[in-house]
This record gives sequence, C-alpha cells and structure tokens, in this order.
Amino acid sequence: MAEGNTGGESLLFLTDEQLRKGIEAMFFAYRGFTADPDRILETMDYGRAHHRAIHFIHRSPGTTVSNLLAILGVTKQSLNRVLRTLIDDGLVEARVGRSDKRERNLHLTAKGQELERKLSDAQRARMRAAYRAAGPAAVQGFRTVLEAMMDPEMRRQYQSLREGDK
Repeated sequence: MAEGNTGGESLLFLTDEQLRKGIEAMFFAYRGFTADPDRILETMDYGRAHHRAIHFIHRSPGTTVSNLLAILGVTKQSLNRVLRTLIDDGLVEARVGRSDKRERNLHLTAKGQELERKLSDAQRARMRAAYRAAGPAAVQGFRTVLEAMMDPEMRRQYQSLREGDK
C-alpha cells in the first residue's frame, strides 16, 4: 500500500492540502511527460500542437480534418496552421476523400511515421518505467482517475478511440 493510503475509504475525504499536492504532482508529471518530445520537436521548430496532430493522425490514419478538430479541441485556424506546416515539411499528406470529395483524409508519410515513432518511443519509455514502479493496481487506478477528470464529451471521444483498439 502506498504511503499515507489506508484504503479506498480514506480517498473520499481528501483534504485541500492533499488535493493541492495531487495538482502539483500532475503539473510536474506533465512537464516530465512532455520534456523528451519537446526536445525533439524543438530541433524542428515544432510545438506540442504538432505533436498532438501527429499522434492522432497516426492513431487514426485517414482521419478527417473535422474529426481532428473535434479530438484536439482547437480552432480551425490553429489546426490549419499546424497542418500546413506538417504537409509542407512532408510529414503529413491530405488525400481527397473517397466518398466525399470535399473531405481531406490525413495520413502520415514515412517521414511523419518516423517522427511519430521517436516521439512516442520517448513517452512510452517514461510511462513504462512509471507503470512498472507503481504496479498494476496503481496503473488501473491512475487510468480511472484520469478518465474521471475528463469532461463527458472528451471521455466519449477517448472511449471511442479505445474501442477502436479492440
């Protein structure tokens, strides 16, 4: 059992100080989680928006711009700027939709797949080490906490992505 944890019942009565510590842990964990990819992206003059786009295009090859907008929750102008850069740099290609010629289906090129692999390898290594250190029950608990923190619409999007894995 983790230090300070006397069972599930005590989790229902967290103090403001315990919650503050959890919030701070999230901030520092996020910095660590993004640090390795940020170093890679920095050499290319890319940012986290580029990383997120690459991640979700890889996750769902052929996804549409509309779908990517919904997943990322950014403005069309912001996404267009990111996609234009990725397309111009040969990492993403936009193909005309088969059923709807107005749609653009997004795919990573070989160069884009290589960058995605570098970025995700770095994050997987960090996650794998943390998960091993925490153990299976903590991993499931962590996932449960993250899902509970999501807005309902985001949770539905996340769950639909997970269902696509089956």
